[in-house]
Amino acid sequence: MKMTPQQALALYRTTGAAVLVRDWPDLTQRQLAILLEVYLSPPPHTVRGLAEKLAISKPAVSRALDRLGQLEFAKRKVDEADKRSVLVQRTVKGSVFLREFGDLVSGVAGDL
Repeated sequence: MKMTPQQALALYRTTGAAVLVRDWPDLTQRQLAILLEVYLSPPPHTVRGLAEKLAISKPAVSRALDRLGQLEFAKRKVDEADKRSVLVQRTVKGSVFLREFGDLVSGVAGDL
């Protein structure tokens, strides 16, 4: 079923409101986009690759990863094969958060 723009906006609005009433950390759109990219597309992920994929600067990716690292939703590791490259890895805590977030979005979509 394809959503109309109005339905998509209603889903976005209702999901956003539902997130506010939970004891979840506030994530910016950039942080959430990076987190989703890391979890929904196959690894490996690098800061450089995420910047290219999302069309944002490497410093912007790094700032977002600082926050995601504080939350333990993602972690960075120097690539042993190429010391100039930084790998971005998934974590259990990030997986749990996104599963719950996905359940929330799915539930909201079902209610609309």
